[in-house]
Amino acid sequence: MPVGTLGCRTRPGGPASPNGRKANGAMAGVIDQENHFLADLGRRVRHARTVRGLSRKVLSQLSGLSERYIAQLEGGQGNVSIILLRRVANAMGVRLDDLITGDDSVPDWPVIRDLLTKADPNQIAAAKDILSGGNRNEASNGARVALIGLRGAGKSTLGKLAAERLGWTFVELNAEIERENALSVQEIFAIYGQEGYRRLEQAALRRLTEQPGPLILATSGGIVAEPLTYDLLLQAFYTVWLRARPEEHMNRVREQGHLPTTGDHASAMQELRAVLASREPLYARAAAQVDTSDIPVSVMLDRLTATIETRFGLARAE
Repeated sequence: MPVGTLGCRTRPGGPASPNGRKANGAMAGVIDQENHFLADLGRRVRHARTVRGLSRKVLSQLSGLSERYIAQLEGGQGNVSIILLRRVANAMGVRLDDLITGDDSVPDWPVIRDLLTKADPNQIAAAKDILSGGNRNEASNGARVALIGLRGAGKSTLGKLAAERLGWTFVELNAEIERENALSVQEIFAIYGQEGYRRLEQAALRRLTEQPGPLILATSGGIVAEPLTYDLLLQAFYTVWLRARPEEHMNRVREQGHLPTTGDHASAMQELRAVLASREPLYARAAAQVDTSDIPVSVMLDRLTATIETRFGLARAE
């Protein structure tokens, strides 16, 4: 028996207080965005069904869902269960992500995606080179080093000291973004959100790839979570992962005043370990690693500069 119905949205009634009207206006904007998303989702489901010559009745039989559910789904009405949507996608033989995030502006995307899944590493590298403007190899020829790692790894401290020792320029990416936009990182997040900040981050990084002369760049810990930005970093910079034990990360962040000295330490450590575990495979894509655990800053600095000197064939000045 076909099953499935969509839940209906309800909005709280009653008069809004003066202080609540602004919040209600923001919530109305969010609801409008969600309604737009549901309408687009319904349109993609309807298109996928009709292009395959399926009636709602046949799709109902194939998916085990009611015709009413399918009609509501295609009409962009109510909340959508991801599990039931998956059943609709499977019944039509389409990918779930195409229904959710389909982009009509790139009609060849399904073909490109399928070709990429069969491509070898050289073909993928060539495709990335073309799509990025064909200047990836040129960008990576300069003596540029990027330090990556979780907050508290020592990127800013060691990066500045290593640049001074080598006579290179030191740049902190967050500071560069703040300088270019005349806003603090906190203000950028408040005004533009995380997506807006990431756009500014990538733009600043691209400009730095064109900056002449050797430099050392300290990045944010989360830069690895943005695929295009991180790929640009890996191609244009010699990346070095500054590693440390979770306990060291936590102690350094507390010493820097970015975390309270009291509170639920066990919960904070658990969260830090989870973030580090999720990012480790991404950090591991770096060209080199330097362990900064349980050693003095002077030893950390020696390890980092030795790694850079070896990579670029620099002679240590005595």
